[in-house]
Amino acid sequence: MSTATNENSTETTSAGSEELAAHEVKLTDVAAGKVRSLLEQEGRTDLRLRVAVQPGGCSGLIYQLYFDERLLDGDAVRDYDGVEVVVDKMSVPYLSGASIDFEDTISKQGFTIDNPNAGGSCACGDSFH
Repeated sequence: MSTATNENSTETTSAGSEELAAHEVKLTDVAAGKVRSLLEQEGRTDLRLRVAVQPGGCSGLIYQLYFDERLLDGDAVRDYDGVEVVVDKMSVPYLSGASIDFEDTISKQGFTIDNPNAGGSCACGDSFH
């Protein structure tokens, strides 16, 4: 259990990150660059990319990617050249070995997740099981 407080989140992150478990989610260089660019646009250096799996969608589970300033008990963290990726303890098994990329083409723009643990997905591609 972590004994870190939210009193100073910047110190907690740098000092506490050694105590946190690591996860097996990969962030490509392109995706890390896009995250850095978005954080620079927002003027926020205190945010991390949080990746989670939640119940929902037509196949049973959906991915959530969002910026978060918090670190919660049980979170697993991995740093990609200054971009911290956080996964909550319940999502870690579902995301082990997953890779997050960013596509910017004429037909598609956005983050994509390639997850070897997904047994299948729905027709729209927004959820998996």
